[in-house]
Amino acid sequence: MAETPKGEYYYGLGRRKTSVARVRIYPNGDGSIIINGKNAQNYLGREAHLATVASPLRALDLNGESYTLTVRVLGGGVSGQAGAIRHGLARALVRLNPDFKLALRKAGFLTRDPRMKERKKPGLKRARKAPQYTKR
Repeated sequence: MAETPKGEYYYGLGRRKTSVARVRIYPNGDGSIIINGKNAQNYLGREAHLATVASPLRALDLNGESYTLTVRVLGGGVSGQAGAIRHGLARALVRLNPDFKLALRKAGFLTRDPRMKERKKPGLKRARKAPQYTKR
């Protein structure tokens, strides 16, 4: 279990599908990403999800700088959680430095992805699939 850093931090809340991520950026950190008390690589598993999480930092060329990220994420699957973390990280970076806003907005990281699973309707098998029609 990774320990949480102390001191000043910047906060951002991110959402995607049914996932909600609370992201904290500690400016004088060691560059680690801690998600729900675990290392990001152990928690996310796939390299693509790790790349999604780190993409706001890459867009701003902040890879070499020392920031520690701690994340609490709830709900959804791993892909939705990675998207929520990316959204929360981008919002936290804007709080850290408002000059980052234009670059993050252009890259699309500040826009919440509105796509969610549609609810099942009564009388249908799924959201839109109707039972097969029989004439006789």
